[in-house]
Amino acid sequence: MGEQSDMSFKTTGSTWLSPLSDLVGIPLDQVNFIICQVFGLVIAFWFRLCLHPQRAGPALRHAVATLLGASLVIFCFGWYAFHIFILTLACYVILCQVSACTVHWYSLIVALGYLTACQVSRVFIFNYGILSTDFSGPLMMITQKITTVAFQVHDGMGRKQDDLTPEQRRLAVTARPSLLEYLSYNLNFLSILVGPCSNYHDYIDFIEGRHVWRKLERLRQGSDLEHDGYVSLPEPSPVRAVCQKLLVCVGCVVWFFVVTRSFPIVHNVDPQFVSQTPFLSRLAYAFVSIQAARPKFYFAWTLADAIHNAAGYGISGMDDKGRVSWDLVSNIHIWEIETATSFKSFVDNWNIQTGAWLKSVCYDRAPHYRTPLTFVLSALWHGVYPGYYFTFLTGIPITLAARAVRPYIHTHTHTHTHTSDHRAVLSFPVCFCMSSSVSRVYLQVRRNLRPYFLGSRSVKLAYDVVTWTATQFTVCYAVMPFLLLAVEPTLTYYRSMYFHVHVISILAVILLPSRPRIVKPGNHVLLSNNNVKAE
Repeated sequence: MGEQSDMSFKTTGSTWLSPLSDLVGIPLDQVNFIICQVFGLVIAFWFRLCLHPQRAGPALRHAVATLLGASLVIFCFGWYAFHIFILTLACYVILCQVSACTVHWYSLIVALGYLTACQVSRVFIFNYGILSTDFSGPLMMITQKITTVAFQVHDGMGRKQDDLTPEQRRLAVTARPSLLEYLSYNLNFLSILVGPCSNYHDYIDFIEGRHVWRKLERLRQGSDLEHDGYVSLPEPSPVRAVCQKLLVCVGCVVWFFVVTRSFPIVHNVDPQFVSQTPFLSRLAYAFVSIQAARPKFYFAWTLADAIHNAAGYGISGMDDKGRVSWDLVSNIHIWEIETATSFKSFVDNWNIQTGAWLKSVCYDRAPHYRTPLTFVLSALWHGVYPGYYFTFLTGIPITLAARAVRPYIHTHTHTHTHTSDHRAVLSFPVCFCMSSSVSRVYLQVRRNLRPYFLGSRSVKLAYDVVTWTATQFTVCYAVMPFLLLAVEPTLTYYRSMYFHVHVISILAVILLPSRPRIVKPGNHVLLSNNNVKAE
């Protein structure tokens, strides 16, 4: 046990910050990660001010971004960083040598294969002992970027424009990137450690100074500005957006020291806790411990977003009030997650850019079996820890239950009832794969039942509390194996919960009559999440 504890405080990268790690009681690899991200934030401001496109050419900006990114990843992971460099260079050779008609498949196979080999080593070679922020994290981001640019090159050079969707046509790359552009896109200091993945065109526009007027087209309408890039349009300041996101990061750090440490996930499978604690208390602890574990994701993704904004990258356009929106590469919407009263609302706001990647390279392109193929890609990308796949198996009885329940639910034929089902499939980690079938049923029930609870404010509040509780507890049940990782603790947890989600699903399949009565709620308003719309 002591050896395992010592392992958690080591790192494959630099050991310069060991005294700081000992002082704050945080593993050294995580200290290295945080310090590098803070350094990246400072450098991002310098990059925007001193290497602005008006002062520095694209080549210099590409080179500096690449060298800084390579330095950060070497500091964090030592010689393991060379896996990232090897994969990037190998896939650039593929991008240059392979036909545009097939370059996307070769890139996907090589990148995903290399990543999977490294993921396997985490489980079987290191026996779960390798650090939580090991080199496979950046390798996962590199895999997204490599495949993103390969598919976009395929769209731009290997397909007819008429065969592309509007989104694919907009993002298509019509010329193969140079080596410097490719390295900068994949290894830049903004996203090398934790991402997120962004589109190649957006990144190149940022480096070359065209991002402002392309994203803020409305500012030029009716003006006399010459459309010559950054010279003709004043660039909005990101200071306000960065400060707001840094406040969120500070709140997450405080939450970590005050709450997260007090509710460790592993306590859910502690033998004494499981044997001596009542079921409802165990259920409550599981819920609180999952809530306490989320801020580490909030912190990492929000800080990464702030770093991009500090460099001037991340403008998505303007909101309804005419204010600049800095959420182009945002990966998470915290308030929407914490207040979600439906699966769809939850998954639409979690790991957003990974969901967009899965959609663009798999879901939108698969001619058949879109959902299963997307699950497979998501599973391979996340890794081979057994805990990731437990909910995939859990999805079998839940899917059967969904089919049994579906005839009971009156499905409106109005076009308004169409939902973005791929978001429920794509936005979550692979451990949430069961939420697709659950969310279909839940959304149908929600649309047809919620109008009955809008008669008074108190009734509506009660309904929202119930749906929020059901959503959050089911999410808790689903995500636990993702954090426990191994087979034995996952089974221990599910046994302690009496497999209640599994049992409810199976009972729904067995007990529901074959010819249910169709419920027709009549001419009521329809709702999508919390937005009321009339029929």
